[in-house]
Amino acid sequence: MEKKRIGVLTKIGRREPIEILKEILPWLKERGYEVFVAREAADELGIRGYQRAELTELIDVLVVLGGDGTMLSAARLVAERGIPILGINLGGLGFITEVNRKEIFTAMETMLEGKCQVEERIMLSASILRHGEVLNSYSVLNDVVITKGALARIIELETFIENSYVTTYRADGLIISTPTGSTAYNLSAGGPIIHPAQDCIVLTPICPHTLSNRPIVVPGDYCMEICLKSESEDVFLTLDGQVGMSLTRGDIITVKKSPHKTRLLIPCERDYFQILREKLGWGA
Repeated sequence: MEKKRIGVLTKIGRREPIEILKEILPWLKERGYEVFVAREAADELGIRGYQRAELTELIDVLVVLGGDGTMLSAARLVAERGIPILGINLGGLGFITEVNRKEIFTAMETMLEGKCQVEERIMLSASILRHGEVLNSYSVLNDVVITKGALARIIELETFIENSYVTTYRADGLIISTPTGSTAYNLSAGGPIIHPAQDCIVLTPICPHTLSNRPIVVPGDYCMEICLKSESEDVFLTLDGQVGMSLTRGDIITVKKSPHKTRLLIPCERDYFQILREKLGWGA
């Protein structure tokens, strides 16, 4: 690998990533690579660290030690700059972080030799409009979710796709998911599993009042507009399950494919359906 600048981002609050860093930092430096460690982990190690926003200006590739949640935050961090990510799974299911603890050095050697396949995943861009003004815009890898609070009544979500009225969902919420996110909340809500190479978006209602409201899969270049019609102070927009804000009646959420993609480094040949069998506990 010609590029010499490697960033490292870790799951916060766990000792395992710190212990791994103690092994891989000298290993990388011995091979002539410059390593930039996110501040939280660097402080634990007593070395110089960098704010997450700083990392994007300094590195050519990002190594992530954590679970899918850490990968989702990393994807949002570096996607705009097209920085590829190698994910080391220290979490649970690990649909995105596919390299396990025992494979770290083999995977990193493959990365350094430039032999990793680069797999591009589509992302979504979501904007919130209130009284005609854009409040916030976000990019996400997994999903955009509109949901009611635990004690709130069913909410009404007037939904348009490509300016065509689809329906007004009366439900606990609505999930707008990428293929990558199809195995996350979408799957739990009864949505379809979509191969991550597909260029499409899926809308899945959460516990719809009308049982004929089923998930809809649309082309990736379609734009969705969802307007909250309910009078409720307990409705939320959540991005990748990590970032969110409260919504009020009349808010419009626009969701479309982001111009940026997450670039995942795949260090070995893999069988996607084998991964599904293993992660979901399907029969042999």
